[in-house]
Amino acid sequence: MTTRIRWGPIGLLQVPNLLSGMSNGVVTIAVPWLVLDRTGSVAAAGLVAAVSALPGIVAAPLSGWAVDHFGRRIVSIISDLLSAVSVAAIPIVAFFTELNLAWIIGLAMLGAVFDPAGYTARKALIPDVAEASHMSVTRLNGIHEGVFSVGWVIGPLVGSLLIATLGAVSAFWVPFVLFLISALLIVFLHVGDAGQDAKAAREEAGEEHPSAWQNAVLGVKIIWNDHALRALIIAVTILGSIYLPTEAVLLPAHFIAIDQPQSLGLVLAALSAGTIIGAFGYGWLSQRVSRLNIARAVLVATIVFYLPIALLPPLPLMVVAGFAIGLAWGPMQPLMNTVVQRRVEPDAQGRVYGIQTSLFYALPPVFMLATGVIAERTGVMPVLLGLWVLMTIVAIGVLMVKSIHDIDA
Repeated sequence: MTTRIRWGPIGLLQVPNLLSGMSNGVVTIAVPWLVLDRTGSVAAAGLVAAVSALPGIVAAPLSGWAVDHFGRRIVSIISDLLSAVSVAAIPIVAFFTELNLAWIIGLAMLGAVFDPAGYTARKALIPDVAEASHMSVTRLNGIHEGVFSVGWVIGPLVGSLLIATLGAVSAFWVPFVLFLISALLIVFLHVGDAGQDAKAAREEAGEEHPSAWQNAVLGVKIIWNDHALRALIIAVTILGSIYLPTEAVLLPAHFIAIDQPQSLGLVLAALSAGTIIGAFGYGWLSQRVSRLNIARAVLVATIVFYLPIALLPPLPLMVVAGFAIGLAWGPMQPLMNTVVQRRVEPDAQGRVYGIQTSLFYALPPVFMLATGVIAERTGVMPVLLGLWVLMTIVAIGVLMVKSIHDIDA
């Protein structure tokens, strides 16, 4: 007899997941627009995007330690509350004084301190919620990433509409409210915590819980010693880092130049819409295709569909290309979650997610800063084409690495 799925715990995790995606979608479009509106400089937008990501390099491993040490729910709640304060600080500061570039950089960096913890905690909660709801972890992985992407569809649209009607500063009140609601919903989520159970078992056996620094080192060792996991994380981190300036710097610069904020929202929404379908489809796909072949298809399709975006075609073609690249990349994050859950002990998953997130914070600032500076001198299209060449080289290199073949083990 098939056990009936309990949708209550799933909803209490996925609604905050949705709200987080929406909040980040609004902030992602509002911050560069705010900078470009005040400075008119693409390089300044790249600088803000790059510098604001730096706190995450340190915050992400600490977030992984906090999730493993204090528990998944409590870290998610506290992180959302602090994120709400950080986004509200932008309109509050703007009310009392001039919101110049220095203020924007400082407040963006403050927000980046808290984001990794909530993201890591909600991801770590997936196995606990899957067990409480009688749903397979693989299926819930796809749902979780798909729902987060739904937020990224709604977020940029809401952000662009708010910018067009109320202005970029007032747009930040929306994520403030959404983060508060997210924290409240997680309060009502009552599920087990496999990480805390494993931690308690180790403590009863006389093992000491590692410090934050030791936790980070152990996370690095786990990833480094698992060759398949290491290859997949490196591939996703490098490709994501090369791609990120497209959404964070280059496309905003392109649409700012032609004064079309709504068009930027449509393209980013199309990217996310494709990601939704790809992520939601992962559960179905994983039952029919090996994880290795999913990874291969993602890498090939991503570089194929990025080229039309790099050529900056008319809006309808750019929206279609954006949807296609999102569809191609969609299964990758659920695949990453599945690999970590299958290969890493429950009380170590937080540290692995933390290191993974830290890596993603470390590399993109280099590309965002460089693309902003270069685009100001050469224009947006040459930089986009250069990024496509880099992505192609990396994707081909990853496909030739033998260790990635073991992800099906």
